[in-house]
Amino acid sequence: MKKKFNLLIVEDEDAIRCGLEDVFVFHGYQVTSTGDGHEGLRLGLSGRHDLILLDVMLPGVDGFEICNRIRERDRDQAIIMLTAKTAEEDIITGLSLGADDYVAKPFSVAQLVLRVEAVLRRTRGGLEQENTLDLGGVTVDVLNLTATRDDQVLALTRRELELVQYLWVNRERPVSREELLNKVWGYSREAQIETRTVDIHVAKLRRKIEPDPAHPVTLITVRGAGYRLLADG
Repeated sequence: MKKKFNLLIVEDEDAIRCGLEDVFVFHGYQVTSTGDGHEGLRLGLSGRHDLILLDVMLPGVDGFEICNRIRERDRDQAIIMLTAKTAEEDIITGLSLGADDYVAKPFSVAQLVLRVEAVLRRTRGGLEQENTLDLGGVTVDVLNLTATRDDQVLALTRRELELVQYLWVNRERPVSREELLNKVWGYSREAQIETRTVDIHVAKLRRKIEPDPAHPVTLITVRGAGYRLLADG
């Protein structure tokens, strides 16, 4: 029998919340939902859910705070943020707090289902790679989701780690954004989902591993081809 994934929906708009409940129950998910930020935080911290769909604008506690609190306790909890805000700074805020993806309202329910499935494939599958990666002046500890540079410990999100791992395995060549979306994020090529998530995560990662993020020497952009990791190994 196919495993039923546990999905938590934290959304204060009744029509959207009820509609999402119906859609995901129809697709075989076990769904818990709430429209209150405080209750969403309590449920989100319970560790009982495979993935959380988390609205940003909530009464009581907003989605950014809920995401931050969950990440402090559990780096592996899958989170997709639902937001009416499409400004780049809001997207960066959500991803910087550790969200796996974001979906801007109004959204296609079919695409949201695809994104949920993609995140679950990745978080339940994972990438089997070496435990320690040497990026020149930075050493990445895969098991503990940390990087070290000059004895300074740099915390990595799970997504940043998976991005580094995939680029590390394919470091002999540049990797396109489309390939990263397919192999790291788990989106099918047929879905043709437009997202700037790759670029945003690369920028975040550079701020952690590059001596001068404005002039990267380890995680470089190859014009017209994508990204390449220049590292010994």
